[in-house]
Amino acid sequence: MTERTSDALRTSRLVRESGVVRPLLPLLEYQKRDIESPARFSWCCWSRQIGKSFTKSLRRLLRGIERRRTQVFLSAGERQSRELMLKVRQHCRALNLAAGFQGSVFFAGTRFRQLTIELPNGVRVIGLPANATTARGFSGDVFLDEFAMHGDDREIWAAVFPTVLRGGGELDVASTPKGCDNLFAELRDNDQFAHSIVTLDDAIAAGLEIDAGQIRRSMNDDELYRQEFGCEFLDEASSFLTYEQIRRVEDPGLEKGFDLGLLGACKGPLYVGVDIGRHRDLTVMWVVERCEGVLITRGVRESQGELFRGQCEVLSRLLELRPVCRCCIDAGGMGMPLAEAVVERFGSARVEAVQFSAMVKDSLASGLRLCVEEGTIRIPADELIRNDWHSVRRSVAVVGPARYEAARSGSGHADRFWAACLAVRAAACDGGAIEVVRGEGLRFARKGIW
Repeated sequence: MTERTSDALRTSRLVRESGVVRPLLPLLEYQKRDIESPARFSWCCWSRQIGKSFTKSLRRLLRGIERRRTQVFLSAGERQSRELMLKVRQHCRALNLAAGFQGSVFFAGTRFRQLTIELPNGVRVIGLPANATTARGFSGDVFLDEFAMHGDDREIWAAVFPTVLRGGGELDVASTPKGCDNLFAELRDNDQFAHSIVTLDDAIAAGLEIDAGQIRRSMNDDELYRQEFGCEFLDEASSFLTYEQIRRVEDPGLEKGFDLGLLGACKGPLYVGVDIGRHRDLTVMWVVERCEGVLITRGVRESQGELFRGQCEVLSRLLELRPVCRCCIDAGGMGMPLAEAVVERFGSARVEAVQFSAMVKDSLASGLRLCVEEGTIRIPADELIRNDWHSVRRSVAVVGPARYEAARSGSGHADRFWAACLAVRAAACDGGAIEVVRGEGLRFARKGIW
């Protein structure tokens, strides 16, 4: 490590505000090792929330200054790219570096944005959402952030690897595990990479002040805890949908936002799936739009502990929208009163009350699985959705249909999965004629006899 980089590292522990210099949170030992590593290719499997993005962005900034090379950051989505670049800006301020920030630069013909930080010595730090198209055409060093979450990871790998071909380019790959069927998992065995694994327990032993026991109890899902904080590559053999399959239908440009105004403005037909919960489980309303044979998720509404009166009001306002053609709603147990209410109001041609049985659940799950395999559904790149879909386990009985089970956790009981299944079922059938439409009374501009 050069003297210049060492000085920068010492300076990174200080920040200047109103002329007063005060210490930042000091770097922990595993962070120092990573920043000072001379490895050209590095693979880091670190727990969530232990400073992975903070450390890697600082490492690449310092290496870029020292080597006078452009740094290219690829994140799982646009939001993650923006958050990562904000960390780079914080490092620049802490290092007292004059840096220009440029955003909102669109690639022609795409929806992706490029964020750029320009440093005084001509070095640029470029932040991009992971996409095989946006990753091409650069030269410099590369950081793949949360690489296990990248859709089309092999296409991205093929596009980005030539970026580091010339001038001794460096490549850092970092992520938390997401199953075994992805390129990040395969790189565990690549002897050309320097490997680093840091679990939450390792970080705590290095000085991170976190109560791991409290986090584990609060998360209430041992498998997810082992993956997200224990860095375990869990076997996906029993999962109905693997992380790799889910990633293929994720679209970073989609959001979970549930806006009735935007839904009402959709040009294509809308289909709705509703899974009912109250206290222990979630009520999830999943809305898809059919566009050229593909079901695109346009809204996901999640609520817990909401009164049925409030749920009925929101669902009624949704079904009043002209683009909504059909809705399938969970009519089992506590969902029966709400299902009966909306069927009575909007008619059985628009709303189907679905009683969950083993055979019905097998049909619902198979319908969603087929859409995923054929790539005819698109969903937001959201961690809660991803883990929820992956939590479903399928077991084959000796007699009768297969069984579908999911462990109940603090974030639901596969409620998002079943709501999406119901939306796919709704889209599989024509809605037929609208039987009832509720709206405001007619209003006229002038008084008179008509």
